[in-house]
Amino acid sequence: MFSQVLLMQLAVATGVTVLATGLFLAPLSAQLDDQAMRRALAIAESTASPRLAAELTATPPSAGGPVQVEAERIRISTGAEYVVVMDGRGVRWSHPDPAQIGRRVSTDPSTALAGHEVMEIDSGTLGRSARGKAPLRDAGGRIVGAVSVGIEYDSVRARLLAAIPGLLAYAGGALAVGALAAYLISRRLQRRTHDLAFSDISALLAEREAMLHGIREGVVALDRAGAVRLVNDEAQRLLGLGPEAAGRPLEELLGPGRTADVLAGRVTGEDLVAVQGHRVLIANRMPTLDGGAVVTLRDRTELERLGRELDSTRGLIDALRAQDHEHANRLHTLLGLLELEMHEEAVEFVTEVVGVHRATAEQVTEKVRDPLLAALLVGKATVAAERGVSLRIAPESLLPDRLVDPRELVTVVGNLVDNALDAVAAAPGARVEVALGTRGRTVVLTVADTGPGVPEESRELIFTEGWSTKEPPSHGKRGLGLALVRRLAERRGGSAVVAAGPDGGAEFTVVLPDALSDPEPSADPAPAAAEVLGEAAR
Repeated sequence: MFSQVLLMQLAVATGVTVLATGLFLAPLSAQLDDQAMRRALAIAESTASPRLAAELTATPPSAGGPVQVEAERIRISTGAEYVVVMDGRGVRWSHPDPAQIGRRVSTDPSTALAGHEVMEIDSGTLGRSARGKAPLRDAGGRIVGAVSVGIEYDSVRARLLAAIPGLLAYAGGALAVGALAAYLISRRLQRRTHDLAFSDISALLAEREAMLHGIREGVVALDRAGAVRLVNDEAQRLLGLGPEAAGRPLEELLGPGRTADVLAGRVTGEDLVAVQGHRVLIANRMPTLDGGAVVTLRDRTELERLGRELDSTRGLIDALRAQDHEHANRLHTLLGLLELEMHEEAVEFVTEVVGVHRATAEQVTEKVRDPLLAALLVGKATVAAERGVSLRIAPESLLPDRLVDPRELVTVVGNLVDNALDAVAAAPGARVEVALGTRGRTVVLTVADTGPGVPEESRELIFTEGWSTKEPPSHGKRGLGLALVRRLAERRGGSAVVAAGPDGGAEFTVVLPDALSDPEPSADPAPAAAEVLGEAAR
């Protein structure tokens, strides 16, 4: 590639030098012609004196006459090719060739005899010359003839040719400087491109494009000012951008928030967690030499969901293991009562145990009509009981079976209840209360606990991705649950806030607009009652 670039630059420098030389020579020739014509006219004007006019009218034309003598003197002293004096009829009274005296001039003298000056390049008896003609006036101002002066054209050409070597010397110097600059630029380009040929660079570019748009990892390249230079297909999908994102500022595309801060480098570290929409992303940022940066993004949404499901599964397994021991104890108690032939007491014991579980399930399904959410709350109640926590549904709660996206509300309730159970764990008299209500098509959820609460200065930080007071689990990072809750609420145009609860703990309130579908015409006419209950729950 080095030789190709050098040859191209030398060709360009040579072409520019030749063009500049030609453009200089073209006006130079015309300029020299103009100078010669003006010089000839100046000689003619100085020759055409009243004294010469008097001699013209007083003497006949002859080789030894005063007009011929004066004209030859001026011709020799000025270096002109000829000085011709003619009368009003165009007859020569002077000429370098005495044989031409008395003859009519070979070119048209009418313009000069009419009183006008003439400058031209023309051919006459002495060949091609630069001419200047001036009218000859007597002392009274009357035109009695004209003076024609010629500068040999070969002398003009000689001046032009004499200027060419110097011009070529300058052009050669400029070409040498251009060649040196081309060599230095080519050498620098060779070092910067590692001596790769154009075909290699083209192949690398094609491979880079295929790799960037083919990998399942998002790549965002930023310039020094924070504008997007490149965003591959996966990054467009993860960030919700389009191809038109290139060239636009990061804040304009993503808006203010942690994701923009991570990509812009305002938050530093490795494997930084960011939530964009409903996706959980892991970002790593690498600065580049030109002041920009390259950010890689990995989608951890499914992994985090599976991790939360694994945590829930482990909790359920622990609860089932504890229930297994509890059921074993209850069976041993029942067996003892039967062996002691205390049959009535055994019946009462079984009725009481079954009634407690049935009452819990009936309480939940009576107030929460959606089967997925009801099943979640029943399971959470079992886990809470095994952990010594009382999980109850607020008496005024009522949620109809008209959820637009039940899984969305399951995520919100599951995260908030898990956080509440963790907050009140191992505390005497621990209690968690869930209130679910509606206002029209809006669902209002409140989860209150009797834990230590959330300090006022941390009530916004807890909704930030990656912020947590707990030890990270084995599968990844914490600090995502509440961030996802707020993102889900804000995506629907709602809100998620935390305040001090009535029992001194934390009270989370989530508002989800348009979370309910319109009721069927045959459904129970309970929207007004549900709206009142929802207002009370709020």
